[in-house]
Amino acid sequence: MIDKTYESLERAVADVHDGATVMIGGFGNAGMPAQLIDALIAQGARELTIVNNNAGNGDTGLAALLAAKRVRKIICSFPRQTDSHHFDALYRAGEIELELTPQGNLAERIRAAGAGIGGFFTPTGYGTLLAEGKETRLIEGRYYVLESPIHADYALIKAHRGDRWGNLVYRKTARNFGPIMAMAAKTTIAQVADIVPLGELDPEVIVTPGIFVQRVVKEAA
Repeated sequence: MIDKTYESLERAVADVHDGATVMIGGFGNAGMPAQLIDALIAQGARELTIVNNNAGNGDTGLAALLAAKRVRKIICSFPRQTDSHHFDALYRAGEIELELTPQGNLAERIRAAGAGIGGFFTPTGYGTLLAEGKETRLIEGRYYVLESPIHADYALIKAHRGDRWGNLVYRKTARNFGPIMAMAAKTTIAQVADIVPLGELDPEVIVTPGIFVQRVVKEAA
């Protein structure tokens, strides 16, 4: 019997190893799996490479992971904002590496990994510092930059509901990066508000099929 449910958040992240590449869903706080991040902090993995849309807000979630100094490198589209003080301090001190990627490129690099695409050409970033060291090509009169896919060892995502097979549905814009990150990681761990019996999720509204999800855990009340 297939049952991907885990009884605790702590057990769901127990095997995340030092040096792992971890994708974390969310657009700011929307869709961020904060409880899985807290469990990862408690678990103790270090030297992580984090892939996320930004570099944390305030003092919770991803920002707390940065504050604990567990992150060696972050790949994101906009690291700085009014309350990104933990990232700012680490970056100014030379304690974290940043790979800056335009938001559309970030999404497509993640999607490319899940789709098995070896790379793609995009005009975004051409002629800027972001294109340094990358292959460029003139295509039909316009210059493009070759971008590579982003693969991950783990993806931590948040969904609204899931079943024991790992099928997931999301709540409105909280889905954001969740579906493509689930496809791009070797092990996808989904934090859900509710785990429902098989058959309760309408197949027509399932966004992430269980084939892309290895672990499902219900968030704490």
